[in-house]
Amino acid sequence: MVKKYFLSILISLFLLSCSEDELVENFSIETSTEISEELDNNPIDKKEEVILSNTSKTANWISNSQGTNGLLESAEDTNFVSLYDNTLAALVFIQEGKLDQAEHIFDFFQGKIQTELTSGSGGFYQFRDKNGENGSSTWMGDNAWLLIAINHYHEASGNIKYKYLANELENWLRSLQDQDGGLRGGFREDGREIPKISEGIITAFNAVSGYDDFHKNILRFLSQNRWDVENSTIVAWPENERYNFALDLHGLGYGILEDFPSSTLTETERYMNSQISTVSGNEVSGYCFDEDKDVIWLEGTAQMAVAYNLAGNTSKANSILAEIEKTFISSTTKNSIGIPYTTNHGTNYGSNYLWDHADLTPALSSSAWYLFAKMGFNPLSLGKQKNIPDEDKFWMKAFD
Repeated sequence: MVKKYFLSILISLFLLSCSEDELVENFSIETSTEISEELDNNPIDKKEEVILSNTSKTANWISNSQGTNGLLESAEDTNFVSLYDNTLAALVFIQEGKLDQAEHIFDFFQGKIQTELTSGSGGFYQFRDKNGENGSSTWMGDNAWLLIAINHYHEASGNIKYKYLANELENWLRSLQDQDGGLRGGFREDGREIPKISEGIITAFNAVSGYDDFHKNILRFLSQNRWDVENSTIVAWPENERYNFALDLHGLGYGILEDFPSSTLTETERYMNSQISTVSGNEVSGYCFDEDKDVIWLEGTAQMAVAYNLAGNTSKANSILAEIEKTFISSTTKNSIGIPYTTNHGTNYGSNYLWDHADLTPALSSSAWYLFAKMGFNPLSLGKQKNIPDEDKFWMKAFD
């Protein structure tokens, strides 16, 4: 759940937890007459530091984090690589027009088709080290995000360089569908199936193009098993009342499903809280993973900014972004900053604790979603328009 970020993060080291033009426009250059006069009397590197906006510095951090094999670590200096996080990085690169850097990521996974994606139980590993080795678990939702990123690359580049990779990903996702319409969540290292996860299921719905029986049956599953009629929202864990609601299902659900009720965004008040940022010491308001309200989950909070932009409520989105910007952490690389995974230490989705440095180092997922919000970009937009028949939109029945 909750993008499973570090969910099984090297168990011995961490605690287990359940258009380029647009970008340039948003990455404004912050200058003035006074600054210009000051720059004339400073060395070149000082000039660069002064003129770069926070968004540019965040984009720098992501770009500079790419290794020679194409992969990016999920957080600075962790030797930990996430499939999901690398797909977010690829989407950032595509929006910036840095198609070569996106290709570098896709090329790594294309080289693993035979040994991972189409081998054994299938799917690319969720986690691995920065050398691309020691993979663990295969999460369905993370593979769906890779397909989403490839779809965006094909749209932006005008070529279908990774068509075979995309086809194999789609085939694997389709193979996970059960008779009830739900998708199995993937497989753990020991071969055990991962249960059906609502977030991953709606992500796969978006990733697989078009609308056919695969999509229709997913909606049937969600309607019968994961829909809260009273609150008009998709739920995560019906068997556990305390953790039935999860933040990401609101923002992602609104971004994925046509005509989804905007009330799902205001329902997120149940996750709102304020915490003191471990690094900056600032009080920050935002959203927790769930209703225990013990942390601000900055990736999920940035997802809400993306959703509010999509809903046309830019003032709300901007107020959320202003809170996130209180948490910037300077990187060890020049002119680079990032956003941590959480403001403070506490629990992930559920009752298990986050890894030790979740609040202390720049995190790829939080930083990428922050950039999406600043760009006014919904990474789920490409797969959203599916022309779903009205009779299949179960979420609309509440308004009949």
